[in-house]
Amino acid sequence: MPFSAGSNTDLLARAFGAQLEGMWKQAVVIENRPGLPGTASVAKAAPDGYTIMLTSNGHSIIGSLNQSLNFDPIKDFAGITQVASQPVVMLAPIEGPKTVKDLVDLAKSKPGQFNYASAGVGSAGNIASELFKQVAGVNLVHVPYRGTPEANISIMRGDTAIFMSFYNASGDLVQSGKMRALAVTAPKRMPVMPDVPTMKEAGYGDVDFDGWFGVFAPVQTPKPIIAKLNKDLATVIADPEQRKRFTTLGVDLVGSTPEALDKLLASDAARYGKFFTPAAAAAK
Repeated sequence: MPFSAGSNTDLLARAFGAQLEGMWKQAVVIENRPGLPGTASVAKAAPDGYTIMLTSNGHSIIGSLNQSLNFDPIKDFAGITQVASQPVVMLAPIEGPKTVKDLVDLAKSKPGQFNYASAGVGSAGNIASELFKQVAGVNLVHVPYRGTPEANISIMRGDTAIFMSFYNASGDLVQSGKMRALAVTAPKRMPVMPDVPTMKEAGYGDVDFDGWFGVFAPVQTPKPIIAKLNKDLATVIADPEQRKRFTTLGVDLVGSTPEALDKLLASDAARYGKFFTPAAAAAK
């Protein structure tokens, strides 16, 4: 897993791994190897089904962010199944704009003078913020932090104008009144935040960002093994207790076919990769 312990991906992996251990009657080791080394280790692993990767949709843009990879993030991986879907929440300081429109008007009046926070380059918040910038036509400067906690602090201090984050990473700070939620990138309001409008309701329906998580194997993994892993993960996804647990965290457990995940990865690479090309970076 190319993420640190305590991340959204780590939470999913450990919950799924515990159930798979019971099903398979053997140990499932969750190995945190943050960043490109972790991803590369799976790309180069033996295609025998014993090394698989749980990652986020940030995987779709690493080819655009890194021009000299020793693996192909699309061609060197075979999708097994999507496991979860999670919208992001646009957060702002309590003393900042009260609506998305207020934010846009303010940013347009002072282009390039406001920042947006993220949990790091290539994170879900980074991708969602770049999409928002394009749709809203605003110039916000990216300030990547070393993880969600630092980005949360930047919002509470008023150092940055917005932070696109997950509910289970920042929602408690909204509920306690330490920051304001302006909108969510879901097609409908989140049950855990019923008073927060969707981006469509806020007037920016094209910001339809879905933070998804999926499981992949090395590309040469035989199809019967992919099918077996897909079937067993589908059993975990369908477990009522797991679904209930993650729903309270703002996460929807969803499965897919291997082919659907491959298609999703490729389409996101085409959709969001253009925001992170050298030409795009030079234009910022």
